[in-house]
Amino acid sequence: MPEASMPAYRLTDWLQQPAIVDITVPRPGPGEVLVRVAGNGLCHSDLTMHQISAEIGAALGWRVPFTLGHEIAGWIADAGDEAAAVTAAPGTPVALVSPASCGRCRYCLRGLDSACPDGLAGRGYGRDGGLAPYVIAPAGRGVVPLTTLDPVEAAPLTDAGATSYHAVRRALPRLGPGSWAVVLGAGGLGAFAIQHLKALSAARVVAVDRAAGRRALARELGADEAIDGITSATAHDLADVCGAQAADVVLDFVGTDASIATGLRALAPAGAFGLVGAAGGTLRRGWYGTLPREAEIFTFQGSTIADLQDVIALAEAGRIRPLVDRFALADIDEAYAALAAGALHGRAVVIPPL
Repeated sequence: MPEASMPAYRLTDWLQQPAIVDITVPRPGPGEVLVRVAGNGLCHSDLTMHQISAEIGAALGWRVPFTLGHEIAGWIADAGDEAAAVTAAPGTPVALVSPASCGRCRYCLRGLDSACPDGLAGRGYGRDGGLAPYVIAPAGRGVVPLTTLDPVEAAPLTDAGATSYHAVRRALPRLGPGSWAVVLGAGGLGAFAIQHLKALSAARVVAVDRAAGRRALARELGADEAIDGITSATAHDLADVCGAQAADVVLDFVGTDASIATGLRALAPAGAFGLVGAAGGTLRRGWYGTLPREAEIFTFQGSTIADLQDVIALAEAGRIRPLVDRFALADIDEAYAALAAGALHGRAVVIPPL
């Protein structure tokens, strides 16, 4: 009997544009589950996958071909063995942990699984991801059950929601009543960060974005102020809003030279600056005398399993809400074009065919 096939959006070779092709439906092995994909959120990092060379791919441990998509939620469809089946019964709605991790290294054992060396390759980046009707995931560690949350809406929580939460959680000790938090870039991650800050702190939040639609959405999600930027005047605008005390936390979801310089200028002594945006910006001045006194400066990529569990709990309690723009897999080029143009209202989520 021939094996079942399914469409998948795949990088078929290095330096080639991804395309929808037919592949065999995967079968879970020992310790694995097969997940029926309800939705897969799109990420800006997807737009650069075709620029990865064979040399860089090899250094990261990636293998082509692979299916893109790392923001995944759906339902358990099958298990590879009895031990995996104990994790969740068929039909159980689940979200899949986005970053890969081993569970054994010194980082994972400390709950810092976002720093695991195995995280360089994973679902959607070097391994088969969720832009297809089915995907394989490790049982237990890689699966977070859902209760009331629609899996389509849960998909963006696995990366955009959890990564922004990771940044906010780290900065929370710097925030108290009367504090100001600045979010540079109110797109997919920034919109979640605004919600996390309002849900978890008493801080007043300022969103900075050049798109009027995003500024309006930031206010809708709870931002106390929303200003145009980033321009040469943004640091002065932030000073006018925050006053002499400046910002206690600045989270940069842009990552350009301009955003880094602006964020550090707006940061108060003993504040926290988190660089999350991956635009490749630099700090073109010496650290000593440029960084605010007693400030915490941090950067990271991804999130932990605990972050995702917390974010799902917040969403299921109604304290944050995912905003999704739904697209069919057949319309994936349209979805990526909207993402690249900044024309989305929420996070683009691709829904594979049944």
